[in-house]
Amino acid sequence: MKQKPQLSFWQIWNMSLGFLGIQFGFALQNANVSRILQTLGADVHELSWFWLAAPVTGFIVQPIIGYYSDKTWGRLGRRKPYFLVGAILASLALIFMPNSPALAGYIPALFIAAGMLMFMDASINVSMEPFRALVGDMLPDNQRTRGFAIQSFFIGIGAVVGSILPYVLANWLNISNSAPAGEIPMTVKLSFYIGALVFIATIIWTVLKTKEYSPTELAEFNDQEEVEKESKSGILEILSDIAKMPKTMKQLSVVQFFSWFGLFSMWVFTTPAITEHIYGASIDPESPIYNPKLYDEGANWVPILFGVYNGVAALYALILPIIAKHTSRKFTHMISLLAGGLGLASMYIINDPNVLIISMVGVGIAWASILSMPYAILTGALPAKKMGIYMGIFNFFIVIPQIVNGIFGGPLIEILFNGEAIYAMLIGGISFLIAAVTVMLVEDKEKIVLQNNEN
Repeated sequence: MKQKPQLSFWQIWNMSLGFLGIQFGFALQNANVSRILQTLGADVHELSWFWLAAPVTGFIVQPIIGYYSDKTWGRLGRRKPYFLVGAILASLALIFMPNSPALAGYIPALFIAAGMLMFMDASINVSMEPFRALVGDMLPDNQRTRGFAIQSFFIGIGAVVGSILPYVLANWLNISNSAPAGEIPMTVKLSFYIGALVFIATIIWTVLKTKEYSPTELAEFNDQEEVEKESKSGILEILSDIAKMPKTMKQLSVVQFFSWFGLFSMWVFTTPAITEHIYGASIDPESPIYNPKLYDEGANWVPILFGVYNGVAALYALILPIIAKHTSRKFTHMISLLAGGLGLASMYIINDPNVLIISMVGVGIAWASILSMPYAILTGALPAKKMGIYMGIFNFFIVIPQIVNGIFGGPLIEILFNGEAIYAMLIGGISFLIAAVTVMLVEDKEKIVLQNNEN
């Protein structure tokens, strides 16, 4: 069996650059959507329901995209057509979402924004899933940790800029960061427009600069048994593959569940948690702490904090391969998740918004590892011809915890904790700590591959 050639740093760099644009758009969504929804009238306990749009679309879209990208080959290649189509659609969603009030007619602006959130996330998923599979396609096992780490670096950089952009526009360019009731501030609108441009530009760079292996070349790198064509229909093949998931993938599913349950809590509830718990302000006119000016001050601080954790993630991603080389991928992921759990839970005892930066350092360490280590562990356990479909199925264990959190998280916070969103941060931190424990039970094929290479 022919071995895949080692790719140069710049080849891996070019094939990963599109993730900068993907995460730029994702960061704008994470840092601003709760604010947009609250501005358009959503209550705190309803936020998680609106955010369900994102994981539900991912649950449906990613396995389908993975299945078809495994079987696609054309002038643009195998995975690249999906990057490009997803980028075009996501860029349109980024343009339309902050303009939801202007698009409102017979449908309330809040529901238009929720629809745009669903459309945006579906489009991001169309681009994102094939990027994960591309690393498995193009890189030998001993380069995959580096490949996913470089993706994490670009994710961090894109997320930093995307998160802090409204703050930069307001404080450096003096663009208004406030708006009349029911309207989206101009800083948010401009940020989404810039995000659309960056998204499409970076994806085009990767499409032009990356040459994928043809089906014939991939066949030479893998056993012929792995590249034989299946006769099953699409849905039957997906269901069959779910039933035949590798053991490593099943074990990682537990780790992923608790990791992404915690992340969803953070993304949905950070804005109300900080504005209420630390700033003592609410945007709800019926709240006893109603103070829209102070709320805006707290809401404007959230993108900065998100920028911090993403900046830390970008830097930490560069040393992840070094830590993993000298310890193991499982140990590296465990200590990273522990840092994230402590960081997220610490928000419960913090009263100074500036000290939250320390919390976000821990979250950033976990985020970098979540974006790379599970995939580096997983790809070594997957058959080459099923890389796309299994990456899509693996996304189930990202979206299912978000769906569970989305359905029950808001009502539980409302019923058990009197609507105090800060408790969602504490629950998220505990969830990270559980993930850290369970990752040590995962079987990693890394040592087996290394031993075979030595022989």
